[in-house]
Amino acid sequence: MPNPPAISIRALEKTYRRRGKGSTKHALKGIDLDIPQGSLFALLGPNGAGKSTLINIMAGLVLKTSGQVTIWGTDLDEDPRRTRASIGVVPQELNIDAFFTPRALLDLQAGLYGVPKADRRTEALLETVGLTDKADSYARTLSGGMRRRLMVAKAMVHSPPILVLDEPTAGVDIELRQQLWANVRDLNRQGVTVLLTTHYLQEAEELCDRIAIIADGQVRANDTKEALLARLDGKELYVTLALPLPAPLPPALTALGAQPVSGDTLLFRHRRLDGLVPRVLAALAEAGLAIADLRTAEADLEDVFLQLTRPVATGNQAA
Repeated sequence: MPNPPAISIRALEKTYRRRGKGSTKHALKGIDLDIPQGSLFALLGPNGAGKSTLINIMAGLVLKTSGQVTIWGTDLDEDPRRTRASIGVVPQELNIDAFFTPRALLDLQAGLYGVPKADRRTEALLETVGLTDKADSYARTLSGGMRRRLMVAKAMVHSPPILVLDEPTAGVDIELRQQLWANVRDLNRQGVTVLLTTHYLQEAEELCDRIAIIADGQVRANDTKEALLARLDGKELYVTLALPLPAPLPPALTALGAQPVSGDTLLFRHRRLDGLVPRVLAALAEAGLAIADLRTAEADLEDVFLQLTRPVATGNQAA
């Protein structure tokens, strides 16, 4: 029998009531979402889509309007304290006291969660995020990447089975981003379920095994990475000839949909497994055209994201 989801959300609604002359905002509109145990799960969406609202509801920082949220088998309404103990959240903002050391910060955070001194994992966490040599340095002396890693350690002091990372690599350079993701992969291999929001789609495509896309407060897709990419079953074949394109193009090539994109390059659009490439090569050989270069391109997560987050047919703009 499969394990129950790490997080299960049903019919979740959140409406921010109007204040003063402002308008009512319907931030979440009937969200249904399951996040499997042990997964590295990406939650993607444009700005204002509802990602942070969803995370803040799970973390107990925002009250939902209606619906059900179950975290590690516990209903949020029935036992909010236990659900908060099951989740560690790394927010976008760096909320670190500049005059504490990493070791002191982790001990303090563990104390706030009621972790007995004998059970604290301060040294192990410092080692996990690569900050052992900075354990007794003031936090204000740490680089931005080190502070991000310290935030991950803070979220893990109470050994939660779920780690939520809300835009954790915003403003972090490439090298430090790679270090942070190495830490996250290690935690995931140890059994921690990781929920990630990010605007770096390549990052989500590389890291995550399952991806949900939300826009305008609604789930537009929730599937494995492979299944999402298969939704856009389009490929492009670029053929660069050794000599300039003949005019007119041989009929055999135009019949295959050849489109000139430069003085010596043709583009053919096709679907996977449709057998177009051998037919193109045969048509080129029959026409006596030598090939200088051949390359293919196919849909990536960015293409899927843009397709799914476009405004719906009614003309409403995605928030």
